[in-house]
Amino acid sequence: MFSTSDSVYSRKNPFPAKLLANRVMALEGTTKETRHFEISLAGSDLKYEAGDAAGIFPTNNPVMIEELLAHFGFSGEEEVPRASGGTGSIRSVLMTDCDVRIPGVKFLRQVVLKEGRQLEFAGILNPENKRQLDGYLRGREVIDILLAHPTIRFTPEEFVSGLRPLTPRLYSIASSPKLYPEALHLMVAVVRYESFGRKRGGVATTFLADRVTESTPVPVFVHSAKGFRLPEDNDLPVIMVGPGAGLAPFRGYLQERQARGAKGKNWLFFGEQREKSNFFYKDELEQYQRDGLLNRLSTAFSRDQDYKIYVQNRMVEPENAKELWRWLEEGAHFFVCGDAERMAKDVDAALLRIVREQGGKSPEEAIAYVDAMRKEKRYKRDVY
Repeated sequence: MFSTSDSVYSRKNPFPAKLLANRVMALEGTTKETRHFEISLAGSDLKYEAGDAAGIFPTNNPVMIEELLAHFGFSGEEEVPRASGGTGSIRSVLMTDCDVRIPGVKFLRQVVLKEGRQLEFAGILNPENKRQLDGYLRGREVIDILLAHPTIRFTPEEFVSGLRPLTPRLYSIASSPKLYPEALHLMVAVVRYESFGRKRGGVATTFLADRVTESTPVPVFVHSAKGFRLPEDNDLPVIMVGPGAGLAPFRGYLQERQARGAKGKNWLFFGEQREKSNFFYKDELEQYQRDGLLNRLSTAFSRDQDYKIYVQNRMVEPENAKELWRWLEEGAHFFVCGDAERMAKDVDAALLRIVREQGGKSPEEAIAYVDAMRKEKRYKRDVY
């Protein structure tokens, strides 16, 4: 079993990796931007297993940093403390250490104190008002708060101290180390949107998509996901539900199962908007079908018909539901990756329905059956 213990690189000391590939996966006709990245691990001694995640330490968009510096009239060379110790120029600290997008409560409290009057968000900064505060901040960034209160001034040290730390982002690894021992692949949905008249972008996704060049290192570490691993028994069936970028770890699983020579059956449920533009890794998946590795591939393209079809709808279709129950009774491991807010809940409800209807169980018995799957580590989720 692989371990990262042989490497000097970790979350506290990420490896400055080279980006080997960056390509857009979606074809024309979609508003979504999903990319395939390949990151070299050569010389790092970092090891990973199928199902693990890669931690990426991004840097902020320099255009945003320069706008913040100009707003306060800072030169950018002012020395400020780093949270990790020592000091650095405010430009470098804002680039690598601070979350300059999402306003934290500490920053908002500073604004309230500086303004000296009641502000629209002053009464919702306590923990019990989190939902109201989240609603107010939706679509707003630090620069929006500052522009709304242009007379407020901070010293460089005050400004930096109020910002939240810039944390690494975790992405499911979309490859198997048995095929790519010195590289890892990522499948990432790039975040771009517009709010309050300004174009926005996710820090890490646009860092990878737009700002990393051959000479720009990608600080990376391996995040072990021991609770999201394939069964050690290669004869057991595996059911994978991964719409959108949730497909990523299951590409790694299929590579892993093929490399192991696993005899267990494999079933993938994949969903996206349109087959022509969003059927990611289509050629690979269809080749796995021809090879007999991928026994069943159930797709749900929500925008290809007048009514929307999702992966959970495919699960409960009579033929699929009957076969899925048969696989569960054979000891199948059931995996889900993707959106926690809606998809994972809907998939869980579909699973309970299948157990109840196909297994002839009462609602209470179905809940007990699924709970037993969790305890046996046969029901595993990587949701976010």
